[in-house]
Amino acid sequence: MECRTNCGACCIAPSITSPIPDMLKGKAAGVRCVHLLDNMNCAIFNSANRPKVCADFKPDLETCGSNRDEAILLLTVMESST
Repeated sequence: MECRTNCGACCIAPSITSPIPDMLKGKAAGVRCVHLLDNMNCAIFNSANRPKVCADFKPDLETCGSNRDEAILLLTVMESST
């Protein structure tokens, strides 16, 4: 599965404990990453500055569902169970 454009669920729902450029302490679950653009695409998606944890995330139906709303729900449930 390819990353869905205009989604941004993985940039909002999960917590990220590793440093992110301009978010050196990472981000809490449910908090929008500072690199998430208004169109819900990542401003550093193709950048060498993109954190490894973000680059390692591979979209699939289990985590991303069939649309953005489903992705937010699935990732939020996964986050709350960890």
